[in-house]
Amino acid sequence: MNIFRSLFIVFLVIPILEIFLLIKVGGIIGAVPTVLAIIATAGIGAFLIRHQGITTLNRVQTSLQNGEIPAIEMFEGLVLLISGALLLTPGFFTDSIGFIALIPGLRRLLIVWALKHASIIQTIKQSQNTYESQEFYQHTTRKNIVIEGECEKDNK
Repeated sequence: MNIFRSLFIVFLVIPILEIFLLIKVGGIIGAVPTVLAIIATAGIGAFLIRHQGITTLNRVQTSLQNGEIPAIEMFEGLVLLISGALLLTPGFFTDSIGFIALIPGLRRLLIVWALKHASIIQTIKQSQNTYESQEFYQHTTRKNIVIEGECEKDNK
């Protein structure tokens, strides 16, 4: 996705959607209950983020003690950070996204999807760089290099 399109959505479309939802909900349940609901979701979200953040931190420490790299746990921490920011932002749409990211199964699916998407993009970039470097190499050299060797298959 284009960076300008992403910024447009984040800074213009989402706030307009939030204002629209606040007006609609305020018209249905009243202004005071709407404000109380926003404060309640922020408080509940902060509590859940703190609890899940501590759990994730404990898993990171366990992984490090076992000599493992806590990659997934680090991504979970990042998603929890973003989720916390969304939950503290006033509005029902951002709160919904923040609460969805707090569900451990959905959070894992989101992380796996993001990593796959990032690896596909990285693979495409590496392929382009490899092709460009091979093309450059082919045009700058005049020799044909032949490498001979033998291969044995080990059936163990």
